[in-house]
Amino acid sequence: MAEQRSAISVVMFLCGAGLGFISCYVLINVNGTMLMQFLNDPRGAVNDSDNHQHRDLEGMMTFNISQHSDENRSLADDLYQRVRILCWVMTGPQNLKKKAIHVKATWAKKCNSVLFMSSKEDKDFPTVGLDVKEGRHHLNRKTIKAFQYVFDHHLNEADWFLKADDDTYLIVDNLRWLLLTYSPDQPIFFGRKFKPFVKQGFMSGGAGYVLSKEAVKRYVDICKTGKCSYSTAEEDVAISKCLEGVNVKAGDSRDTNKRETFHPLPPEHHLIKHYIPRSSWYRKYCFYPITEGPGCCSDLTVSFHYVDTVNMYLLEYLTYYLRPYGYKYRYYPESAAKELKQT
Repeated sequence: MAEQRSAISVVMFLCGAGLGFISCYVLINVNGTMLMQFLNDPRGAVNDSDNHQHRDLEGMMTFNISQHSDENRSLADDLYQRVRILCWVMTGPQNLKKKAIHVKATWAKKCNSVLFMSSKEDKDFPTVGLDVKEGRHHLNRKTIKAFQYVFDHHLNEADWFLKADDDTYLIVDNLRWLLLTYSPDQPIFFGRKFKPFVKQGFMSGGAGYVLSKEAVKRYVDICKTGKCSYSTAEEDVAISKCLEGVNVKAGDSRDTNKRETFHPLPPEHHLIKHYIPRSSWYRKYCFYPITEGPGCCSDLTVSFHYVDTVNMYLLEYLTYYLRPYGYKYRYYPESAAKELKQT
């Protein structure tokens, strides 16, 4: 009898262990992927709402533009003419209706020119077909070809050239303020500066980065030699290395209060203290000291990354439509005001 009970106990133990193993495997692979990527992946992969209940928004949403038709935007209109920005958005055929269409409906409208760069041409959207394979391993080649296309066909349409992903949200008006005191003839580029891999730092691809016209010229020239044309998923590191090699400066994009303007993660990651794990790649990569909480981000913030389609519209609303009664802007740098009066 004792032997029988012992055999039953062994069987039950083995069944329990097997069930526990299967449960843990499913839990880790289904729910733990994002956490493990965020903790260990130096690219900081974050689920961009592929599992969100609103992931398949049908078409573009539109705001009531007449809501602020009487608003004085003369300064923004002036900067639109004086700081011309061409925005090109990295996308792919599979993301046009899921992501790119919502970029097109929101912040991309503020660019002087906008191009959607894909592996295949789509005349209806439209996109520029770069004739490269899709996939992270081909991002560097895609970036090179995109800038070459811009150089060949659109160089005279703008003074500054912005690269962004199709899950990046940009406040282009704030970017114009940032660039106002710089000349497009300077060899310089801006973004969220990280410190490893490149001596002067590299700019986060997800947060977006912007090159002066002179920087674009130098980058395209060095790429024609074949020195930068290699396959890698780390296109932001690759382009930063190439730009450093042709003496293009990695600029400081922080505001006059030393707060960051380009952000490689969604707003809540930066705004909520201790949201980002201590072991995260982010803490090791940042070039400048990190501030967590509301002080993390400039009032004239330029970008956030990993923004899903719903939050793309939410940020558009909060930025351009929501107004608290009785307040003037909290932050209007005197240096920028003086610069506007002098030019």
